Amino acid sequence: MRKPRRVFSKLLLIFLFLVAVCGAFWFGLVPQRLSPFSPISLEKPPGLFVDFKLSSLRFDAPLCNSVLKDPYIDATPIPDRPLKDGCGWVNAVRFTHASEAEIGVQNLTCETATALTLWVKHEVQPLAQEMFGQKVTRLGDMGTYDCRNIVGNPFWKGVRSQHATANAIDISGFTLADGRSISVLRDWKGDDAESRFLKEVHRRACKYFRVALGPNFNASHANHFHFDRGLMWTCK
Repeated sequence: MRKPRRVFSKLLLIFLFLVAVCGAFWFGLVPQRLSPFSPISLEKPPGLFVDFKLSSLRFDAPLCNSVLKDPYIDATPIPDRPLKDGCGWVNAVRFTHASEAEIGVQNLTCETATALTLWVKHEVQPLAQEMFGQKVTRLGDMGTYDCRNIVGNPFWKGVRSQHATANAIDISGFTLADGRSISVLRDWKGDDAESRFLKEVHRRACKYFRVALGPNFNASHANHFHFDRGLMWTCK
């Protein structure tokens, strides 16, 4: 009996160790210098382990500054706002464009700003070029930082939203180079090119954001995509 118990104990310890290692990467606690993964780059698709690579930016302002560079994004670091009552931010930036698309963002965590830029550059822009023969010139932004709880889901009532830590962004639509607008509220339903474009860019966002919600999730998201890099993981 002792040998099976010893084997089980060893396997349990190995399992717990692996969970702890994954948790350290998940929470962004492993600095880039200790990571086995190459630093993330905006220039090329991040490939495998994109989530862990993005997590390494969470508390690393110098790494953030080296990644968020023109011509991909005009990010400027902003002072931290220490958390109070679950609201505030750490290692955040402001910017006016991401991958050739205008957007006015005053405060968004470096990690989520990087995810947004990667999504626009490697998913949104190529798809717009493929489907419409032109690029997206503007992203419709419905906000980032907001000291509030999660809305529209009674299960999470009383829980702070990722917006409360500037770790989320809401996108309402896209403007193409010819001035045509594609709206989540107006164009999500149906099977025309605009609807297919919205559904596909939403699907592709799940590679970069841990939570990517749209109109299919609930009525509160009928007019926008919600993207965040929080602790949960869902794509709906």
